[in-house]
Amino acid sequence: MAFLWNAWYVAGWPNEFGEGFTSRMILGKPIVFFRRANGTVAALQDRCAHRHIPLSHGQRKGDVIECAYHGLQFDHTGRCIHIPAQNEIPERARVAAYPVVEKHGWVWVWMGDPAAADESKVPDFHWLGDPAYSATGETKHVAAHYELLHDNLLDLSHVGYVHATTIGNNEMGSKGQIRVEKLDNGVRVTRWVIDCAPPPTYCKTGIFQPTDRIDRWQIIEYEAPSSIRIYVGGAPTGTGAPEGNRVGGLGMWVMHAMTPENDVSTHYHWAIGRDFHIGNDEVTKILHREISTAFEQDREILKIQQDSLIRTGFPKGVDITADSGGIQARRILAQLIANQEKAASP
Repeated sequence: MAFLWNAWYVAGWPNEFGEGFTSRMILGKPIVFFRRANGTVAALQDRCAHRHIPLSHGQRKGDVIECAYHGLQFDHTGRCIHIPAQNEIPERARVAAYPVVEKHGWVWVWMGDPAAADESKVPDFHWLGDPAYSATGETKHVAAHYELLHDNLLDLSHVGYVHATTIGNNEMGSKGQIRVEKLDNGVRVTRWVIDCAPPPTYCKTGIFQPTDRIDRWQIIEYEAPSSIRIYVGGAPTGTGAPEGNRVGGLGMWVMHAMTPENDVSTHYHWAIGRDFHIGNDEVTKILHREISTAFEQDREILKIQQDSLIRTGFPKGVDITADSGGIQARRILAQLIANQEKAASP
């Protein structure tokens, strides 16, 4: 499995990690998470160093995990600190420990060299925790390779076909004007659709009516290895939205953090932050339902796509203009992984 190891990945939402054990497969590795007495989250390889029973089947002794099989105890650093009826503890009696931080409303885990873990490199999703925004989100399990999700989010021409009842209409594909720019560690795809109907979701906020015409934008930023921020919105057509005047419209930040479970499945963490109708619970419920429905539609399409790729032997597809952002993202990630493998070579 080819992954970029020295990177932060979302492990989950803060309320998923408490006194009990949370076991999760991330980048093909089983990890057990638990919240320590001081409130921080610890993450250990989910197997005992002795006979490989998952530590998540054991029990807590304070901030220590006791294996369910033979009673070996491991602290939050992964070091074995107790073996029943044995004073000497072998140096090899330890399991991997992974750095963890809580930032921007999510719990993040560093999967590579612990010495290289740098909290400043956590991708910017500040809208999720910023009181100036109302936010909501959830996690979906997607039976597809994580780069298929990147492709899906970097080419939003599909919204008129897959999401016609929520965030899309056919003008997104037929009238879209696209610009692709390379960034230091990713790519930006900007899509404008001038003079189009607002999608159903926008109308349900009460800001637009179905008969209105808007200038609509989607500014998508991919950050390797697996984070995507999308600024979406619309303003009354002809009022200067492309030049920056977006008064009378709406804008939302849609946040996507794809954490590979393995080669064919992904923990898809999403959230949406808005700076209008702040604190309006009804609007929050509407947007959550609408966006969740749209991503459920994506989840079904991506599973079908993954199944088809497996069934047909992963044939090379035909690229079209709308794929430009996804192609750039794949190249950037492939180069980072190649550099990682080269650095690890003797």
